Amino acid sequence: MPRTIRPGRFLLIALLALLLSTGRAHPISAGINIWTSIGPEGGFIWTLAMDPQTPDTLYAGTNGSGVFKSTDGGAHWSPANDGLAHTWVLVLAIDPQMPNTLYAGTSGGGVFKSTDGGAHWSEANNGLTAIYIYALAIHPRTPGTLYAGTKGGVFKSTDGGAHWSEANNGLTDTHVRALAIDPQTPTTLYVGTNGGGVFKSTDGGATWSPANTGLTNNYIRALAVDPQMPGTLYAGTIGGVFRSTDGGANWSPANNGLPDASVAALAVDPQTSGILYAGTWGDGVFKSTDSGTTWRPVNTGLTDTSVTALAINPRTPATLYAGTVGGGVFKSTDGSEHWSAVNIGLTATNVTALAIDPQTSGILYAGTWGGGVFKSTDGGTHWSAFNTGLTDTFISALAIDPQTPGTLYAGTGWGGVFRSSDGGANWSPVNTGLTNKSIRALAVDPQTPDTLYAGTWGGGVFKSTDSGGNWRAVNNGLTNTVVHALTIDPQTPNTLYAGTDGGVFKSTNGGESWQAVNNGLTAAYVYALAINPRTPNTLYAGINGGGVFKSTDGGGSWRAVNNGLTDTGVWALAIDPQTPDTLCAGTAGGGVFRSINGGESWYAFNNGLTNTRIQVLAIDPRTPNTLYAGTTGGAFSYQQVLDRKIYLPLVLRNR
Repeated sequence: MPRTIRPGRFLLIALLALLLSTGRAHPISAGINIWTSIGPEGGFIWTLAMDPQTPDTLYAGTNGSGVFKSTDGGAHWSPANDGLAHTWVLVLAIDPQMPNTLYAGTSGGGVFKSTDGGAHWSEANNGLTAIYIYALAIHPRTPGTLYAGTKGGVFKSTDGGAHWSEANNGLTDTHVRALAIDPQTPTTLYVGTNGGGVFKSTDGGATWSPANTGLTNNYIRALAVDPQMPGTLYAGTIGGVFRSTDGGANWSPANNGLPDASVAALAVDPQTSGILYAGTWGDGVFKSTDSGTTWRPVNTGLTDTSVTALAINPRTPATLYAGTVGGGVFKSTDGSEHWSAVNIGLTATNVTALAIDPQTSGILYAGTWGGGVFKSTDGGTHWSAFNTGLTDTFISALAIDPQTPGTLYAGTGWGGVFRSSDGGANWSPVNTGLTNKSIRALAVDPQTPDTLYAGTWGGGVFKSTDSGGNWRAVNNGLTNTVVHALTIDPQTPNTLYAGTDGGVFKSTNGGESWQAVNNGLTAAYVYALAINPRTPNTLYAGINGGGVFKSTDGGGSWRAVNNGLTDTGVWALAIDPQTPDTLCAGTAGGGVFRSINGGESWYAFNNGLTNTRIQVLAIDPRTPNTLYAGTTGGAFSYQQVLDRKIYLPLVLRNR
């Protein structure tokens, strides 16, 4: 007897067939109804660690994206974060005898341990009362013994991190930034501190004594022992390199050819005594072949010269790696003479700002923390760094001239505002009159784009009426000067709002005067603002710790609209320009939430989103179904394909 197809099932099959034949149904693929990582690849690398037995296996600890692992000498990377609850990884250390065992020291999360090469992690903090870990060192012969350098001094474990105990006797400065063990006499170890110089222990950390004679800079950032001559050690400081040839008893500067730079990393050739490398903050890598007596820069191909980590291959020391502040990992196979970026799969870029060209589809800019500005002309498929003239690569804000999109502005962490008039190819500072250069927000007048505003950290709001040529403070009535967000009424541009640490402020005269508009606003730290482009009296405030608040009377009154918003640390907001009741909220750890009814209810919107710390959101004004999110682990795109006329869930109920 033939099987009968129910009418509802027949309708469903017919609809699916129609959708497939017309291209309106899409499988889950890159960017279609799923978040897809689009880079830029690279990022802020705090630490590098290499498997001593299989040197093509190495790990990178990043600033907010956890640990990445490569098994092919850096050619490809993949995240290794399962169980790693804290993703600011400052230091990594590998067990020399069982290299699948490794430890991660984090900024605020203590120590994590993996016994399967980073596939899984677990917290290892029993007894560890200080959770900011700057240094780790493992006993080379008894690897169950390890040391952690923290903001609270040195802690020691003798059981592989299962238990820790304080080891600070004699350590008068407990802000530890570096650790080093004598490879031949492992009970001898050294500590570098943040102001107290170097301390030495000869009894496995039981007691310490200062070892600073001749050390004229006591702010230590790196320590390295020559494995061929362990009495020779080097200290990298915020004022160059110092060398001791008697186990730290006496020091002398070793800076000939080395600029007055902050040395963040040191690496000693394990086979040839006297060859060493210094990674500096802003000046790249330097090499010495005479134990630090003279140095020369070795930066060919190194496009990011703020070097925070170095790792050297113990078998072929001409191969080494450099971790940088924004450019990811670089590799050299000729003893640092030439470098090339090795970042495929390394999505650790901290994207803090996004800007979309309003006239040309596909042109997208990403501002990053440490890596400068990246540009894509194909919607994020490919990126190129656009940093010529950009002397501060810590980008906090981007803004585009809506009438001349080749003109754009970059706000930076400490260098003020930069302007480009050629689509980011070249930048120049525009800071005349800008007395506070710590920029947090930028806004361009949509009708008169020569007028723009800059929100600063502690300096309030500045205004320019000549495209950034000159600035003046406009803070009358602005009683809180930590400004995180600015938004302009698109219909009446003299009306603008500032989100601050003290709530929302409003100006109706182009910033000349401000008044607080916080009635009903029960939380103060306003990190994001968004305004309805069709009904500008409707606006939203995203509050760190308070969720989303909505006003329908131009800020006159506010009410919380957090139904379904399970993370109230809201850092970013974006409104669909064509359907303004549709908006998205980016949160501090819960990812993206979406509302289709003006904020009255929210639902999580995170399918495919592997990094849920959202710092910025942007909707393509030409194709509003395309949404971009900037995270601490790169940018993501989401292209929603939805036929609003067909609701499959309703069809499925018809049985």
